[in-house]
Amino acid sequence: MNVRCVVYSLFALFSYSVNADVTAQQLVLGKLLFEDTNLSSPVGQSCASCHQSQNFFADPGKVVSPGANAKRFGNRNAPSISYVKFNPELFWNSEEELWMGGFFHDGRARTLQEQAGGPFLNPLEMGNKTIEEVVEKVKSAPYATLFENSFGETIWLDPDKVFRAITSAIASYEQGPEFASFDSKYDYFLNGKVELTAKEKLGLELFEAEDKGNCAACHPSQKDSHPAGPLFTDFSYDNLGQPANKNLAFYNMDALYNSKGQDYIDLGLANNPHINNAHEEKGKFKVPSLRNIAETGPYLHNGIFSSLKEVVEFYNQRDVEAKKSALQQRWAKAEVSDNINREELGDLKLNDTEVEAIVAFMKTLTDGYQLPRLAADD
Repeated sequence: MNVRCVVYSLFALFSYSVNADVTAQQLVLGKLLFEDTNLSSPVGQSCASCHQSQNFFADPGKVVSPGANAKRFGNRNAPSISYVKFNPELFWNSEEELWMGGFFHDGRARTLQEQAGGPFLNPLEMGNKTIEEVVEKVKSAPYATLFENSFGETIWLDPDKVFRAITSAIASYEQGPEFASFDSKYDYFLNGKVELTAKEKLGLELFEAEDKGNCAACHPSQKDSHPAGPLFTDFSYDNLGQPANKNLAFYNMDALYNSKGQDYIDLGLANNPHINNAHEEKGKFKVPSLRNIAETGPYLHNGIFSSLKEVVEFYNQRDVEAKKSALQQRWAKAEVSDNINREELGDLKLNDTEVEAIVAFMKTLTDGYQLPRLAADD
């Protein structure tokens, strides 16, 4: 299919504005940029390579996704970016005394547009050395005319302006309908169109109970937590006390990319250049949305856990296991021992049935649920 047919089809899909600032043309252009595998060096990798639309904009099964150069790996798991448009810009919540919002696991990109530009110039991701390199590829792309229609024919005179336009278009696409469908079983349950099973209901109760799972403390689950539906994140940061994942290829990368080798420690939010209290933020990472969580593993920023059940078990028994001898412990010690959240997790005293119920509930958060025919006809 030629690019004109693709553009026409996309315009049909995005035949409305998501909001006053995002037009159908911007959505189309953003999608073309997002999926263009010619914008990496070497060519072959796009934004969509690690954030696949058919997989809830994640790269499921990959602990860490390889870069355009398949021998290079970063240090973190590629998170799902579904529902990313609801993520606020990085800010200090003076009432809660917490950093909130921002993009990437450590919030180092303050805005969605800033985040969109990061992978292009990351040597471990898309691998371009300069913005001029990216700009020239867009200028020679089949959709260059559409780019000019959106931003003006003279835009090519200023590479910085072009790059800002590229990231603006991608951010516009990420604000579109593909990224936030609100059509999980739980959404239909909240709207009275389907019932949860007994196991799923128990999981929801435990998820919300302050004296049990207490998951909703950081992953709000009620309809009134957001106008469109619960987002299952409060956008804060937390040190869960998770162990380092020593299986990451990043530990064996050249000193150019990992100067500390096996001694590398990921400090998370503490390395964010935009914060002013790094000593208080060591080991903290952004609380993710749990929407589509059952289909986007492995889990946590370093992909240390392969299943949802193991994540819940870690929340449940982290501190119990830590009291055992080193040989008996199920998990290694925390990568960063500062600032560990010991108030809301670590010894939840959930039994196996309760752990499985919470997992069953989280599986209801997967988009694309098909209503039973009778309910759909009502």
